Amino acid sequence: MTTTTPAIQVEGLTKSFGDLEVLRGVDLAVAPGTVFALLGSNGAGKTTLVRILSTLLRADGGGARVAGHDVASQAAEVRASMSLTGQFAAVDPVLTGRENLVLVARLRHLDDPHDIATALLDRFSLTDAGDRRAGTYSGGMRRRLDLAMSLIGDPPVVFLDEPTTGLDPQARLEVWSAVRELAQGGTTVLLTTQHLEEAEQLADRIAILHGGRILVDGTSAELKALLPPAEVEWVRKEPSLEDVFLALVGAEA
Repeated sequence: MTTTTPAIQVEGLTKSFGDLEVLRGVDLAVAPGTVFALLGSNGAGKTTLVRILSTLLRADGGGARVAGHDVASQAAEVRASMSLTGQFAAVDPVLTGRENLVLVARLRHLDDPHDIATALLDRFSLTDAGDRRAGTYSGGMRRRLDLAMSLIGDPPVVFLDEPTTGLDPQARLEVWSAVRELAQGGTTVLLTTQHLEEAEQLADRIAILHGGRILVDGTSAELKALLPPAEVEWVRKEPSLEDVFLALVGAEA
């Protein structure tokens, strides 16, 4: 049965650090099984909002619910219903990819941790590298392993805080593919990013956070419709550096 209850609901959320107002009344709703991109520059308040939603920080005012649980009064239930992947992959470089996954499964007290690890290695195309130390992985592989670790226990909501920070273009495409797979599996994803292309490629809906407030919230098409189309008589499109990079190395990746 389809539910209309938001997987993530935020109403009037405020947060200040001393005299600095970081969140100034944030409202948003994320439908279950969708990718929602929170777009904003450095200092816009994206990470602060994610930290509040993941119970790592308390809001000063307003309220929020994740998977139906109040982040302030039901923190344990929220933590059991979500997973957080930060800006840098939180894998242990000394352990193999498989051992990283088994460790998290054991920490979550799940049955058959080795079977869980095997399934996730296959899901994220890491089977061949599963018994190598994670410290030997490329940036994209480490991030895919990090995402795999975040799915252990099948949380219905995943927060991805700028997941492609520091990655090269090829690794970024690998992460995009993994995020799409999360959504296809029914996971609700709240993604923070500074990159417009990333939001456009991945998100069902996009909100722009600026100055501690949501300026606009809608689909990519709805946001583009806010501005009139530019009149162009003739355009010559030069290849971007990313186009060149992927053309040269994509076949070998």
